[in-house]
Amino acid sequence: MRALAVLGVTLVAACTHSFFPFLLRGKDLLWGRNRDSPVISIVEASRRMVDSAIYHTMKRDLSKREIPRPSQLLSFSKLPEPTSRAIARAAEIMEASMQALKTSVSGKLGRSWPPTDVLPEDVLNTIANVSGCLPYMLPPKCPDTCLTSKYRLITGACNNRDHPRWGASNTALARWLPPAYEDGVSEPRGWNPHLRYNGFPLPPVREVTRQVIQVPNEAVTEDDQYSDLLMVWGQYIDHDIAFTPQSTSKAAFGGGADCQLTCENQNPCFPIQLPSNASGTAGGACLPFYRSSAACGSGIQGAFFGNLTLANPRQQMNGLTSFLDASTVYGSSPASEKQLRNWTSAEGLLRVNTRYGDTGRAYLPFTRPPAPTACAPEPGPRGTAGAPCFLAGDGRASEVPALTAVHTLWLREHNRLASALKALNTHWSADTTYQEARKVVGALHQIITMRDYVPKVLGPEAFQQHVGPYEGYDPAVDPTVSNVFSTAAFRFGHATVHPLVRRLDARFQEHPGLPPLRLQDAFFSPWRLLKEGGLDPLVRGLLARPAKLQVQDQLMNEELTERLFVLGSSGRLDLASINLQRGRDHGLPGYNAWREFCGLPRLETWADLRTAMANASIAGRIMDLYGHPDNIDVWLGGLAETFLPQARTGPLFACLIGRQMKALRDGDRFWWESSGVFTEAQRRELARHSLSRVICDNTGLPSVPTDAFQIGRFPRDFESCENIPGLNLDMWKEALPQGDACSLPDGVDNGGFALCGESGRRVLVFSCRHGFRLQGQEQVACSPRGADPQPPVCRDINECEDVTHPPCHPSARCRNTKGSFRCECTDPYVLGEDGRTCVDSGRLPKASLVSIVLGALLVGGLAGLTWTAVCRWTLTGRKASLPIAETDGRGTCQPGRGARRDMMCCSLVPPLRAQGRTRPVDPKSFSASRNHSGVLGGRA
Repeated sequence: MRALAVLGVTLVAACTHSFFPFLLRGKDLLWGRNRDSPVISIVEASRRMVDSAIYHTMKRDLSKREIPRPSQLLSFSKLPEPTSRAIARAAEIMEASMQALKTSVSGKLGRSWPPTDVLPEDVLNTIANVSGCLPYMLPPKCPDTCLTSKYRLITGACNNRDHPRWGASNTALARWLPPAYEDGVSEPRGWNPHLRYNGFPLPPVREVTRQVIQVPNEAVTEDDQYSDLLMVWGQYIDHDIAFTPQSTSKAAFGGGADCQLTCENQNPCFPIQLPSNASGTAGGACLPFYRSSAACGSGIQGAFFGNLTLANPRQQMNGLTSFLDASTVYGSSPASEKQLRNWTSAEGLLRVNTRYGDTGRAYLPFTRPPAPTACAPEPGPRGTAGAPCFLAGDGRASEVPALTAVHTLWLREHNRLASALKALNTHWSADTTYQEARKVVGALHQIITMRDYVPKVLGPEAFQQHVGPYEGYDPAVDPTVSNVFSTAAFRFGHATVHPLVRRLDARFQEHPGLPPLRLQDAFFSPWRLLKEGGLDPLVRGLLARPAKLQVQDQLMNEELTERLFVLGSSGRLDLASINLQRGRDHGLPGYNAWREFCGLPRLETWADLRTAMANASIAGRIMDLYGHPDNIDVWLGGLAETFLPQARTGPLFACLIGRQMKALRDGDRFWWESSGVFTEAQRRELARHSLSRVICDNTGLPSVPTDAFQIGRFPRDFESCENIPGLNLDMWKEALPQGDACSLPDGVDNGGFALCGESGRRVLVFSCRHGFRLQGQEQVACSPRGADPQPPVCRDINECEDVTHPPCHPSARCRNTKGSFRCECTDPYVLGEDGRTCVDSGRLPKASLVSIVLGALLVGGLAGLTWTAVCRWTLTGRKASLPIAETDGRGTCQPGRGARRDMMCCSLVPPLRAQGRTRPVDPKSFSASRNHSGVLGGRA
């Protein structure tokens, strides 16, 4: 009995230890810490509200073990990397805090917050600081070393020394015209369905898709001039310069409905309404849609940018650098770069897939936890749970196989260049080799885009008008990607997406084992690249099969308008409706406002519209839907215009795309043609290079078209790779100065170094990986004695010590690791997809399972002891009638004759020998008893 008491006490202690800490942590999560300042209390309450919305969405997604729904896949494709996610969350907390503060003040005033009133500057600063926004609203600190003129920062910051935020990642998209919000600050066009524009309501975007945009797959017209690679390159370059994260919260603020379920406009939910007769759609009368994240400090009355007495309308954030810098390959933040680089390589290589290879060539690596496993697994008995996606500089690399193929080409090209450059310059450090290869890859992206791609899209006349020849870096030009370019103009390419994925054999014919795929069967399916022929069949299909032609009555095929991201699951999405809704979400002014911006005549009547679109039927349907040309969404208006000569866009999009490309070129200090970026000899070599050569060097194709964007017929229009010019890397060979005594360190733990010249002397510049801090001098000058003084060291940063902006949600505990940190949860909670918040796994905690087992043992033990006591009492009462032989010598109990209860007790009671009460047994009696009954009998 004493043992059982000890067992019970242990059980209670174990349960207390397991459950009480989590309960206390949950209490803190729910109620927060008491704050003295009312403003800080409001911000803390807003933080809990935003995090609660994030938490419930992650909990719901965690409980769904099947293939993700289309809306979840769209969310995954819009999932920003950790830095962007933290900024988006901070912006939402700041926005919610401002609304809560206005509501609080209005309640005290007894009237609504005056729209012209602004909060005091110190209050705004407090909200910005406590919400976590302030660090991202201030100018970045630019490094001051000789490397600042040699290599661009991974974030794109400090490209312009006077305006260091221009073009940097995680800053607001540029506005070329003031936004058109319904409340002047934040509410999208179409938020209030009863509001009229020029006397007409805005048509539901899904109705626009059905009546104007969509076309059956079988009805598409193919381009007779350009290959499918032209379309894919446009998508790839778009992912190099623009990415607008959608709201990190997936439920309405303030305890509102889940955006997956509600059809009401409740920020951040802005659902796409469906016609009343719509059928076959999941989710009822609407399609889920999340608003884009606001940039920190925008969408509020009162601003940090400029005059505090003016409203600061909502701006959207670009999570990528604006520059054509191959951020698709390298990422746009130190955290992304850290994941992508192979830090054990002395050649400055990028990580590759360690599980799969393509006949000796590399694949992209897989994403690592806690990234969601949102991609489709190979069909088979393993179930329908998600599989890991590919990891690249942009998170959308796994959307479609063609996009994955281009990402893979450039991964291979970087590693090929880095290996060759290191062989030429054995004295280069891993960092120098990596940066030089990155610099070349970025230059090739610029050359292929501006020389080979943009003129085909704009046409030669519009290219000359809007882009023109290069005249050098202009520090007065802001290269930041504009909202209208990212949200409307450059989405023209969606009208050139072919409904089929074509894979060809070595003779560029239909592959007998790899038939054409419908897009719906290819979305987020990396396994098709790994298990169905590798890269080469896909690249052959991109080179030798045409893109879809953008025809006014065939704007977008039904793979995109009816079956976007289906993956065999229920539900669907409509890309055309998403594009239209996104433009309204961003407050883009209407079609005529942008025509006027570009110096084009305004369209006032149906006849004017017909002139611009040359298709009377389409013009009539658009006017019937919108009522007035001013109301037309800019994406639709630009898409429906008649092409310019030798172009693939009309005059409006040619203007908007051309102006943006000129800004990206002229405002980039590191543009490949800019003085001092490359030597004259290196520029000549770069100008010889082409996308065709990249394909030759990184696939098994022996021949390619000389212009990869021009549709070619094999073998007539193909050229042997031996005749396709490439880079002579001898132009990058660096000879050490004669008698140079600068001794280079063998390496820097958790960091690296690069060698550069400054004012006629040679300098070593040191840097640390993300998660480490440099301790010592950043620059060390070379001297005859070698590097002087001693090189610095890289010390680990303890991110968990940051109490102002803790890296983990209060529901998790932070554990510092070398170069990083880890958020840990108490069982049964697990980390959500953001890697910082604990989410209920939906299962019993391990401590509960242990408690159940121990409880069962406790109950069983008590029952056994009780029964034993009863049996002993019973057997003691019948002691006189027991036979002389109570055991058989082997510990077997011998009940009395016919005593069923005795038999049951004997099965539980230990042999009496163990109790010291065994009598001697007569061998004759023992033998007779066995012979009589086959078992021990009841006679002496």
